[in-house]
Amino acid sequence: MSKTVRLELMGLSDSDDDELLSLGSQLRRSLLELDVADAQLARSPLGVPAGAKSGELIAAGTVVVTVSPFVLRQVFKIAGIWLQNRPVRGIKVELDGRTIELSDASDVERERLIDAFLAQGGAPDEDETGAVQPQSSTS
Repeated sequence: MSKTVRLELMGLSDSDDDELLSLGSQLRRSLLELDVADAQLARSPLGVPAGAKSGELIAAGTVVVTVSPFVLRQVFKIAGIWLQNRPVRGIKVELDGRTIELSDASDVERERLIDAFLAQGGAPDEDETGAVQPQSSTS
């Protein structure tokens, strides 16, 4: 059974859509190195503007990955590694209606919180640094 994971880059205050689109493409290429079923740039939920030639808009900085459960942890690990030295605040990861934000926590702390997120469905709400925060989504 495949899982769908949505990774949304959280840009800096001066990030624009072109930069996020480029960074999202870089993240997608990194994820394709794993044994994933699919990794695509996400489509925007907004409609296509009048006069636009493209059939669909791409959501800047968002990648949707389809994986088997045994590759899921690797997706989180690649996202955490990829995040280092990139001009973004973090990556918001959505899985099964739950979200976790990966940011500048230590590797050990990030690993502990990802373990908790994957194993227990999103607890705890916040770590001591506030850097990686699993949280339940209401959608």
